[in-house]
Amino acid sequence: MFVLITYDVNITSSHGEKRLRNAARACLNYGKRVQNSVFECILTEAQFVMLKNQLKNIIDSELDSIRFYILGKNWKRKVETLGKDMGFDFTGELII
Repeated sequence: MFVLITYDVNITSSHGEKRLRNAARACLNYGKRVQNSVFECILTEAQFVMLKNQLKNIIDSELDSIRFYILGKNWKRKVETLGKDMGFDFTGELII
């Protein structure tokens, strides 16, 4: 499934910058950053649960917020971009 993850981490609190870095690292393990606090991820159900649990353990639920937008399998029809497209086609060939 295609999931868009956005987060807002309060960096004015103690350890806020560390939580911000850790949230970004966790998301980078599963997808691609398309804006500062926005990630596009193609995940299995199990990966989605694992990532949500990791992020839940990173953030301070009193100060921070994470949103998951589950766009499903037909996500290409639901995503439009104006300006520079920072995303990439997860379904195409990947050459490493």
